[in-house]
Amino acid sequence: MNERRILIVEDRPGTRRMLEETLRDEGWDTTGIEDGGDAVKRLRQENFDLVLTDLELPGKDGLQVLEACRESDPLAPVIVMTAHGTVETAVEAMKRGAYDFLTKPVDTDRLLLLVERAAERRALELKTRVSEDSARPPVIAGESPAIQKVLRLAEKVAPSDSSVLILGESGTGKELFARYIHSKSRRAQNQLVALNCAAIPRELIESELFGAEKGSYTGADRRRLGKFELANGGTLFFDEIGELERDLQSKLLRVLENRVIERVGGSRSIRVDVRLITATNQSLEQEVAEGRFRDDLYYRLNVFPIRLPPLRFRREDIPILAEHLLAGFSVEMGRPALGLSHKALAALQEYDWPGNVRELRNTLERAVILTEGDEIPAEVIAVGEAHKPVAASVAAYSDLHAAVRETTRRTEIDCISRSLKECDGNKSEVARRLKVSYRSLWAKIKEYELE
Repeated sequence: MNERRILIVEDRPGTRRMLEETLRDEGWDTTGIEDGGDAVKRLRQENFDLVLTDLELPGKDGLQVLEACRESDPLAPVIVMTAHGTVETAVEAMKRGAYDFLTKPVDTDRLLLLVERAAERRALELKTRVSEDSARPPVIAGESPAIQKVLRLAEKVAPSDSSVLILGESGTGKELFARYIHSKSRRAQNQLVALNCAAIPRELIESELFGAEKGSYTGADRRRLGKFELANGGTLFFDEIGELERDLQSKLLRVLENRVIERVGGSRSIRVDVRLITATNQSLEQEVAEGRFRDDLYYRLNVFPIRLPPLRFRREDIPILAEHLLAGFSVEMGRPALGLSHKALAALQEYDWPGNVRELRNTLERAVILTEGDEIPAEVIAVGEAHKPVAASVAAYSDLHAAVRETTRRTEIDCISRSLKECDGNKSEVARRLKVSYRSLWAKIKEYELE
C-alpha cells in the first residue's frame, strides 16, 4: 500500500511537533514546515496527498498556501487551522476550495476524523479520474489486416495477468498498445505507470523501480516510492527493456518471482501486485545469445509476444491515420479541420516511413503549422528530410558557419541512423561503435528524433 504524505504548515514548534506525531502514529508520512513561503515552494516541487495549514503564518499566509496547493494538485484536500478570532477567514478559505477547518487548540480526535474523511474523498476522486480515463481505450487507427491481427491478439491477452512483450521498430506505437491492453484488463480501474529504461541514468534506475528510503543516497531528503509501488494494483510498462543493466535484470526477475520489493536503503519487504508489459525494438533473443540479457528473465517477459507491423507494411492505413492525426491537431491548435490534397496524400503513401507513425505525426504537425488554407498542399509535406544527402542540404547556405553546422547535423543523423539499423536498434552497441557515452548518444537520438 502506498504511504500517504501530508504537509503540515504551522509556525509554533510545539503545535507542529504534536500534529506530526499524532498523524505519524496513524501511518502518515509527515513533512512539517513553519514558514508559508517555504510551504508554497515545497508544494511546487513535491506532491502531497493532503495539506494541513495554519492561517496566520510568516512569509505567506494560509490562503496563499491553499492557492498554491490548488494550482499544483487540485485534488489534494486542504484543511485550515484557525484561532477563534479568524473564523471568518477560515470560511473564506472554504469558499476558495479548502476541505474544512479546525479551531485551535486542535482537538486530535476531530483532526483524525477530518483527515481520514479528506483522504477518503481524495482516493475516491482519484479512482473516478482513473476510471474515466480507463473507460476510454486509446484509439488505434487502422483497418489493414496487419493492424487488425495485433488488435485481436491484444484483446485476447488483456483480461489475463500474463506478461506481454511488445516488439516493433521505433515509432510503431508500443506504449499506445500497452495502454490499450491495460484499458481492456481487469486492472483498468487502477493506474498504468510507464518507465523508459533507456532514459533514466544508471545510478538512479534502481530507486526509480523500487523506491528509496530517506538518506539512502546523496539528495534523498525524503522517502521516495518507486514505480512498482505506484503501479500497485495496476499495470507497469517498461519501454526499452533491453537497455536494463544485468544486475537490475536479476533484481527484476526476483520481484517477478516473489512479488516483493525492497526500497533502496531499506530492509522491509513490501508486497506488490502489478501486471508487467514490456517493449523493445531490439532482438532480445540476440541479446540473450550474446550474454547481455538474462535468458530466465527473457522467458518470464516473453509469455505473450506481440509484434507491431511497421507503417510501410500497412500503407493502406496512412489515409486513416492522417485523418485521425489531423483532427487531433485541429483541436490542439484551435483551427478548423484540414484535409490533404491528392498530391500530399500520394507523397505520404509513397514514402517508406523509417520513423513509422511517430514520423508521420511529426510530418503532419509541421504541415498543419505551415498550411494557411483548409487543405494541406504537397509542398509542405517534408518527408525524408533527415535522410537527404549532406551536399544537397547545405547547398542553400551562403554563410560558412551555418553550412558547417548543417553539415555536422546531417552527418550525425546519417551516422547514428545507419549504426542503429546495423545494430538492430541496440543503443549500447551503437555507443560502443561510435565511441561516445550512452548518455550522449541518447541525447542525440532525442534531439534528432531518431527513436
